[in-house]
This record gives sequence, C-alpha cells and structure tokens, in this order.
Amino acid sequence: MNEIKTSADPGAKLTVLNPVGYPPEIKAKTPAPRLDTLDGKILYLVDCRFDDSIELLKQVKAWFADNMASVETRMISLNSTYQIDDPETWKEIAANGDAAILGVGH
Repeated sequence: MNEIKTSADPGAKLTVLNPVGYPPEIKAKTPAPRLDTLDGKILYLVDCRFDDSIELLKQVKAWFADNMASVETRMISLNSTYQIDDPETWKEIAANGDAAILGVGH
C-alpha cells in the first residue's frame, strides 16, 4: 500500500465534500391521453437539439409522407437546448397540434 505523507498534523481532521450533490425534486406529470388514430391529425416533430435529432426527425417525416400521408407533420426545434424547458414551444404544440414526437438523437 502506498503511504501519503503530508505536513498536516496527524491528529488533524480532514473535511471531504461529496461531489455527487443532491438530485432535483421530481414532479410527476400525467401523460396526455392517446389518440385513437393519427389520420387527419397534426403531428409535431420536435428537435430537442441533442446530437443529430433533427436527422432522425427528417427520416420520421419522410416515413409519414410515404406511409401515412393523411398525417400532417410539422418540424419544430426547441428555442434552446434539451436541458432548458421551453414553455413557448409546448404552448404552440398544445394550441395547434394533436400529438408530438420528441427527437433525442442517437
């Protein structure tokens, strides 16, 4: 075993801080009810600005265009990064959309 020599008094107490910190309080939210169908609905594809989420959402948009053309897809990006809540974007989706897919990259 390696011995660490210090100039401190051997009887002195050492204070160590825990770098982990404390997790934030979690407030549970009820998910929105599922739709019976997406036919004729507006689906928001939300770029959360994490890695290449926009690239994933472009492929999702193309899939809907090829396979479910009755679904209108709208691409939108968060105003900041995924780490910061964006109430304006959520209000827009709630007011104008029927559903949303959040893209989180790969």
